[in-house]
Amino acid sequence: MVEPWIALTLAVISCFAGFVWLALAMNAHWQQVHGLSAPNAKTRKTLRLLGGVGLLASAVLCFIADRPSMAALVWLMLLAAGAPSVGMLLAWRPQLLRIFWPKVSAEKA
Repeated sequence: MVEPWIALTLAVISCFAGFVWLALAMNAHWQQVHGLSAPNAKTRKTLRLLGGVGLLASAVLCFIADRPSMAALVWLMLLAAGAPSVGMLLAWRPQLLRIFWPKVSAEKA
């Protein structure tokens, strides 16, 4: 069995990564981070899929860490903290988000 603090730490990371991938699937944020006009259709679809999986994984990890009533609350709080955190990073240091999708080589739509 996984220790609760490990599951919660992984849930935080997974939630943040999920929101980053969902943001990178949008043209404006992709341009902020990578400087290109837009990701191609395959990349955009992959980023959306990864984003959804990341958020779902964070929910599952919360439920592994604690009882259902508390896990749902913790997950909602992670969502409430994760989205603004990604937004703030996009506003001030978008280049830091390149670590979530580093391979970019003339991927124009």
